[in-house]
Amino acid sequence: MKCIILAAGEGVRMRPLTDSTPKPMLKINGKPILEHILDSLPDKIDRVILVVGYLHRQIRDYFGYYYKNKKIDYVIQPDKLGTFHALEMCKDMISEDEQFIVTYADDLHGADNFKKCSESEVCAILALEAEDPKKFGVIEIDSDGNIIGIEEKPENPKTNLVSTGVLVLDDNVFKYPAKQHANGEYYLTDSISQMISTGYKFKAIRSNFWLPIGYPSDLEKAEQILNCK
Repeated sequence: MKCIILAAGEGVRMRPLTDSTPKPMLKINGKPILEHILDSLPDKIDRVILVVGYLHRQIRDYFGYYYKNKKIDYVIQPDKLGTFHALEMCKDMISEDEQFIVTYADDLHGADNFKKCSESEVCAILALEAEDPKKFGVIEIDSDGNIIGIEEKPENPKTNLVSTGVLVLDDNVFKYPAKQHANGEYYLTDSISQMISTGYKFKAIRSNFWLPIGYPSDLEKAEQILNCK
């Protein structure tokens, strides 16, 4: 199984730490964030596709093309055109009817959550309740846990259940290209919303651990939390 990790961003909110270091390479307990993520992936995932951009050579020089028996491929996203654009750049590496996982290179989720996602038989989103859902992709589900709607950063959230950014997708996602937003980016959430509205089944997998790394203070917070686990 493949895992696509989106790691091309500049990490603007992490400055000045990211002035000379890509955000995925910032360290928690002496180890890069991206290495924590790779160590959390189950054995079922044997190939990782890293979508890189900002200071990408540092990432490639550190990890090379294999990491603990997982093959690593690199795709360079030179322009900030959004998450769907980043995923679409990997299209030729995904086979027909192939299921794969997508995640971000700056959030920690733990091994249990990635294992649950890798075992899903249908498309899915790893989800968790948030205190301020307006910051995230807000999810609506039915009584069976099927996702019936998703909206990116709504002003008036319909629920407090949000996407944590770990997705189980298949090649059908490429049939639903995202529309360009006013900021010039193409959001993967738009594509997923289209898929759901046309009848594709998406399940909400409940997360038991999610640690987003957005600001410099989050690095120290992460160290404290991981040291207590």
